[in-house]
Amino acid sequence: MKQKKIPLRKCIVCQGMFPKKELIRVVRTPEEEIVIDLTGRAAGRGTYVCRQESCLKPDAFASGKWKKVLERALNMSISQEKYDAFREKWLEMVGK
Repeated sequence: MKQKKIPLRKCIVCQGMFPKKELIRVVRTPEEEIVIDLTGRAAGRGTYVCRQESCLKPDAFASGKWKKVLERALNMSISQEKYDAFREKWLEMVGK
């Protein structure tokens, strides 16, 4: 009996490979919004962040590093206002 292959994805912060279901997906929607996709099925370009403490805290990075990592992964430039709104939602979601 053949075992089902588990899809792996890379965390954009620590670059570690993890099973897709263990990661948090961040999506750039067709409307150019940045959303946290807990279902893993939202339309748009997606990227993943693992649940390690060091990866969940955008404050742990130099002021612009998290923003640059997101911009590169989502293939878009992010205004400071959009980033601040995303960061607020992110911190609320992870409970920090």
